[in-house]
Amino acid sequence: MTINCKGKLIDVTTPKVMGILNLTPDSFYDGGKYKNESDILSQVGSMLKYEATFIDIGAYSSRPNATHISEAEELQRLLPIIELLIKEFPEIIISTDTFRSEVAKQAIQAGAALINDISAGKLDENMLQTVANLQVPYIMMHMKGTPQNMKAQANYKDIMKELLFYFSERIEEAKKLGIKDIIVDPGFGFAKNTTQNFEVLKQFELLKLLDFPILAGISRKSMIYKTLNNTAKEALNGTTVLNTVALQKGANILRVHDVKEATETIKLIAQLTN
Repeated sequence: MTINCKGKLIDVTTPKVMGILNLTPDSFYDGGKYKNESDILSQVGSMLKYEATFIDIGAYSSRPNATHISEAEELQRLLPIIELLIKEFPEIIISTDTFRSEVAKQAIQAGAALINDISAGKLDENMLQTVANLQVPYIMMHMKGTPQNMKAQANYKDIMKELLFYFSERIEEAKKLGIKDIIVDPGFGFAKNTTQNFEVLKQFELLKLLDFPILAGISRKSMIYKTLNNTAKEALNGTTVLNTVALQKGANILRVHDVKEATETIKLIAQLTN
């Protein structure tokens, strides 16, 4: 099971780590943490040192009730950092976290290799065609509504059945347009409450029926710290526990804030299957 990133085939049969770099002032965990080039280069250098395969850069906060920003502001935050990282780390594989087709297009032109879309093309009708034109890997996530209103839409009769139907429909649309490399993300925390998040993780292996790589984005999310009655800053141990479960149930990519711990988790789990 491979994905083609700028001509380099990445085998995700062996799970890989995607490190998170938020360029937003209001993300739920590390918002505003990386304010200058030195901090950004230090953080990304550390993630690469600890074997992150992908660096996922987001310039639009998608946490619940996040402030909406313009496309121009998103591009202004994003493009200089992509160019900076490509210059400093020529072999880096950058994923751009955006739901806007124009941002996706300009990010790829600036040197990014993948598009990570929280809406699977539902928030921008041009996104799927744009990704098809660019011929880059596409991460499609499950969400209902928008970051501003998704909390009110956490209503399901059978959540895994609805997720599988959603992905089957979105995959079919993507394949019709010629998108080849697709990764699915069940969207922990997006239009899902804590109970629903754990139900998705409990049945996570059902996503393998889609026959595409699966990304797990559990890192420091509220399903952990609300359950443990602590905070996102205290949620690293819980993140590691749930990432372990996701790996055992078939996750191919762990999207995380803490790369070293995720890499160690993958290496230890691998010893159980050798």
